[in-house]
Formats: sequence, C-alpha cells, structure tokens
Amino acid sequence: MARPENEASYLASLVPPSLTAQRMSRRSILKGTLAGGAALSLPALLAACGDDGGGGGSSSAAGSSSAAASSSTAESSSAAPAGASGTISFGSNASDEIPKGALQAVMDAFQTDNPDAEVKINTVDHNTFQEQINSYLQGSPDDVFTWFSGFRMRFFADKGLAGDISDVWANVSGMSDALKTASTGDDGKQYFVPFTNYPWAIFYRKSVFEEKGYEIPTKLDDLVALSKKMQGDGLVPIAFGDKDGWPAMGTFDQLNFRMNGYQFHVDLMAGNEAWDDPKTKAVFDQWRELLPYHQSDSLGRTWQEAAQTLQQKKAGMYLLGMFVGQQFPAEDIEDLDFFPFPEIDPAVGADVIEAPIDGFMMAKSPKNEEGAKALLAYLATAPAEDISVKTDPTVIAVSSDADSSGYSSLQKKAVELIGGAANITQFLDRDARPDFASNVMIPSIQQFIGNPNDVDSLCSSIEKQKKSIYAS
Repeated sequence: MARPENEASYLASLVPPSLTAQRMSRRSILKGTLAGGAALSLPALLAACGDDGGGGGSSSAAGSSSAAASSSTAESSSAAPAGASGTISFGSNASDEIPKGALQAVMDAFQTDNPDAEVKINTVDHNTFQEQINSYLQGSPDDVFTWFSGFRMRFFADKGLAGDISDVWANVSGMSDALKTASTGDDGKQYFVPFTNYPWAIFYRKSVFEEKGYEIPTKLDDLVALSKKMQGDGLVPIAFGDKDGWPAMGTFDQLNFRMNGYQFHVDLMAGNEAWDDPKTKAVFDQWRELLPYHQSDSLGRTWQEAAQTLQQKKAGMYLLGMFVGQQFPAEDIEDLDFFPFPEIDPAVGADVIEAPIDGFMMAKSPKNEEGAKALLAYLATAPAEDISVKTDPTVIAVSSDADSSGYSSLQKKAVELIGGAANITQFLDRDARPDFASNVMIPSIQQFIGNPNDVDSLCSSIEKQKKSIYAS
C-alpha cells in the first residue's frame, strides 16, 4: 500500500468515509453501549496523535492496578503465541511507574506461555529515548522497541532502520484497516504493531468545578471568561509545563486546527503550507492572548509537575493527553474529567481531535528475529491490550476484540470522544518530520513562550528552516 502524495490524504485515509456523515448516530450508539456496560468494539477510525510524552505515575494508582493486572495476566496468558525461545531484548521508553508496570505485566504474561524465552527490558527515560532514537537505530538497537505510528514510524522504515513485520500482520485479528494503514510504510509493508490510544483534551477535577460552580466552556470566549474567574478564585487557570519541549506542541495543534481546520493543519505538518502564512501567524497571535492564563515559568516545569498542580487543586485545567491521570492517586482518578478544546471559529467547528496510537516496532536486523516476531504477534492480541489498559487506566485498547466492559468512566468517555470525531490528527512531532519537529519546532515554541511578541520573525525563521529540511 503506497503512501498518498500528501500527509492530509494519508491521515484522511485512516478515517472511514462513512464516519463524518454518521458521526451523530455513531455517538449515540457508543453512548448506549457504554451505558449498558457491554464489551465495546473500538471504532475503525482509530487513526492516532498526540504527545510523545506519557509516563509518570503515582504509586497508589499503580498499586491499585497490580491486582487487576495479575488477575488479567492469569486469565489472558493462554492467548500468548507459544514457541518463542532465547533472549528477546526490548527497548522501552516507558520510564515512569504506571506505564512501566503495565508493560511489565504484559511481558510477564508472554513469558508464562513461553517459558523458554526471556524478555529483557531496557528502559530509557522517555525524552532521552526519543531524542536518541536515530543514533539508537543506527547502532545496536534492541530486537523490539516502543514507538509511534504515523510519519515517525514511516520515516525510520523509509530509512531502512526498521524490520518488516508483514508476516506478523498476516495473522493479526481485531485490527481495522485504518490501524493497518497507520502501521504501513511507504513500500506497502507493515512495520508497526498498534497497542493503545488516548485523546488530548482539557482535563479538570469535577469536584473543583462543582464547588466553584464552573461550567464547561464550548467557545473560546467562554474559556477566557472561565480562566479569569479561576484567577479571581486564586487558581492557576491552565496548568502548563514545557521543560521537555514537546507538551506545548499540543497547544499549537489545538489552536491551529480550531482556527484553520483539519486540512490546513495536516498540510502544514507535511510541509505543504507555510509557517509564515498569515493564517499560521494568527495562531501564535491567539496563543499570545491566552498565555496570561497559563501557569508561569513553564519552561522550567515538567508535564508531571504541572499535572500535580491540577491534582492538588492548585490549577483548574490542563491541556494534555489522558496520561495526565498517571499523576493522580487511585482515590482521585474518578474525579478527573475532560472536555474538548472549545470552538474558535464556527465555520471550522470543534470536531477535530488528537488521539495518538502508541505501539511497537522491530529492529532491522534483530538478534532474535523469531522471538521478536513471536512477541510482536502477542502484543497484537486483545489479551495483551487488556492487561495493559487494566494496569494503566489512562489509555484505551485499539483492538476491536479487546474487553472494555471494565473501563473506567474516563476510558469510556475517551472512547466516545474519539468515536465522535470527524477527523483525527497525530501530535505535531508525529505528523511532521522528526528532525523538523525536534530541531526546529521545540526551540521555536520555547522561544515563543519566552518572548511571544515577535511572531513575524519567529514564523519567518521556522519557514526558512522548514524549506531546508523538507527539501532534503
């Protein structure tokens, strides 16, 4: 399956043609299914996004999941493809407590049915893993490693730095055509196994909104009015931390596709629109007006630290991926809720969301190829996903065969939000070239946050660098 000529066509291909026309009826169906507590088939529209981040966690949240994980492991291990042997090295960016525990529980299940195999997990700090991925893959990578769907997956497949796993996909069930497309390189071969998914939205604590009488904003003006009210109540309106560079990309994305629409956004990410276009500059201008409502000194704060201010009721809202819940103890997680970023332009609407797909890839020349493919075959099963989502309630499974009957209210709402979206994007650093995202956009956005008053020269600089990188 060859990649379409532009990224917009590619991303559009991940969403079934019937989705837009049937969005309201599908949303109703999802609500009915969830209300009944039935096992839910995730939509074939799962197309992906968001942050590259995801990690962090409270010991209480992780501890509350351990019993469920152990039970799920015992129940699901029989589905693990047997026959693997030897050591299978696994490179992981799941460096924080909850996702690390979820991954370990999955690997324990695999090893139960493959007693002659040993999965050796090599965990690296999440951001370090991403920053060093290029040199890692050109050196001596692990047999299997964590990564993301979309442009970032295809980029390394195109460079010959990933292993072809089309034979694994030949026996995969429960994965939609959209998921297969999201796992396919430009040469038509598969290089990726999707695993979990989550939306980006504005998160808040229900108890704070109830206590203060806050209403969910549906328009940007409502969000600004709410932010001012929160400031008057002594709260930081919007928690914010961009020490690691990537979180603020999510704010740009939300503003861009709310102001300029889905097509412009994905074309901009693909290098087919200009960063010095007045439409792009307008996004930064709008962002500048919202910065006073964001937590100050954000460049010295990690997303985990910002999330903790939301958990501690010092901040009223936080725009982030659903993994924000990893910073909430078990007793607080049911108090966490979210709403999509509000509408800015009625002509554009608010039916585009970011929803990343995380998963796994194989090295080009793994030391234990047979074992690596056996592990990937297991990771492509619903039982493996079931273990993960029970251990980490801030993600949802992508397989249509996964059991969602035990989903939390947060997970159910995430399924509904994704199911009701007209278009789904990836996160900026997954939709764009990795070198452009890391080398240009991270420092540019941090420069903007530090000095938001020179948008013209900022956008001109980004466009100049984009032309150079995308031409290579």
